[in-house]
Amino acid sequence: MIKDNLEHIQKTIPEHVTLIAVSKTKPQSDILEAYKAGHRHFGENKVQEMVDKFDQLPKDIKWHMIGHLQRNKVKYMAHFVHLIHGVDSLKTLKEINKQAEKHNRVIQCLLQAKIAEEDSKFGLSFSDIESILSGEEISNFKNIAIVGLMGMATFTDDESQIEREFSSLKNAFDRLQQKHASLEILSMGMSGDYKIAIENGSTMVRIGSSIFGKRNYQ
Repeated sequence: MIKDNLEHIQKTIPEHVTLIAVSKTKPQSDILEAYKAGHRHFGENKVQEMVDKFDQLPKDIKWHMIGHLQRNKVKYMAHFVHLIHGVDSLKTLKEINKQAEKHNRVIQCLLQAKIAEEDSKFGLSFSDIESILSGEEISNFKNIAIVGLMGMATFTDDESQIEREFSSLKNAFDRLQQKHASLEILSMGMSGDYKIAIENGSTMVRIGSSIFGKRNYQ
């Protein structure tokens, strides 16, 4: 089933868009099934769960940290994480840089923009993102690379609102990219809205339940 789901979704995604299979709460056997089907990019939202899976699963998997990141957890994944999606403060970037330096690595990061109207969503304003990218402090961080932006739309059935939010992030991304050439990735879109995200310029989508089935959080 997982193999079939992956193949079906990949047919709906252009070649330039990277698919992150969101494997949070899912057993290692499910990840291995996707792995054997040729998939390598997996996303987790809890550091400890990702560490446990990294220790047990093939080492060529590219692990994406897609959840809200607490600074005190960075040290546990700094030796292997491929891309951190939800960075929403300069303090977090400073901690990622510090932990990456210990492992002689450069960790790729995305800055999370707040585009949803919901209060629960984390993220930076576009002006805060500009301040971080243009600030003096960021040039001292030699062990991180800010390679793009990430955003999550409001959880709603109103597709016009979702489109508005994704479009605002794409416009900001294009503006910032003119000044900051290192920005390459625009991560937006999940199972319910990834097609709208791709239409609005997403280059990376995070899809879980459409690949692995519904989650059991018990």
